[in-house]
Amino acid sequence: MEVNRLARETGAYVLDGVLSVIDVENWAGYEDTSLTAKMQARYTDLVVLNKWEACGERRLEDVEDKILALDVEPQIPRTKSAKGWVSTKIVFGLDARLAGQLEEELGTGDEGHDHAHTSEVEVLSVVLQGKGGSVDTEKLARLLEDPTKDEIYRIKGILYASTPPKSSDTAVPTTTAASSSIGRTRYILNWAFGRWTFTPVPLAVDDEQKEEEPPLRLTVVTAKYESTKWKKQIEQSGLIALTDAVESVLKVGKIS
Repeated sequence: MEVNRLARETGAYVLDGVLSVIDVENWAGYEDTSLTAKMQARYTDLVVLNKWEACGERRLEDVEDKILALDVEPQIPRTKSAKGWVSTKIVFGLDARLAGQLEEELGTGDEGHDHAHTSEVEVLSVVLQGKGGSVDTEKLARLLEDPTKDEIYRIKGILYASTPPKSSDTAVPTTTAASSSIGRTRYILNWAFGRWTFTPVPLAVDDEQKEEEPPLRLTVVTAKYESTKWKKQIEQSGLIALTDAVESVLKVGKIS
């Protein structure tokens, strides 16, 4: 609550997400269902179950039952670490300073070292092709309002729009730069646990000289077994589209 207050007052940053880590192996030593624990759970976006590998399924189920006993609705999404590792796709969003690295982040599908530690998540690549087109931000907003936190953890990417898109919390300014941009502008989208922000990013000279980017590229990080459902939903919803009837091609693929 304090972080959100400071974010509103300063406009210098936004709360990206709150993760709580549970030590499954030593849970009995600090098990807590007090009012304080329930308040913490209420403001938690994702629970990471750590050090569970040697405990057996019964211990893991006991811990998950205790999490459910905190009576938080809707239930808090949970994921398991892999020997202490958690996918960076869950933990980190996107910042305007990362704009120059988006080619690697969104374009290749090669997850590198992190790929070995993403067994609890699945990843979709979404690309909307259309020469010189602008994304329909009203339709995109309807898509961003739809996912539940236990099905999709993150949506992050880059898009071009002529109409400035709105972040989920309009009281929190996402940036002070280019806030009055007119015309087709590049934005970074970071959706995390039901909240999202758009950050306008000016094109560098080097970027302008490169081959034109597609109007939209997204990485969608889902919970395990949810990617097939969301691949079909994104393809069939018609909510990722260009304005002014510009011809476009939407490609959605599972990359991990």
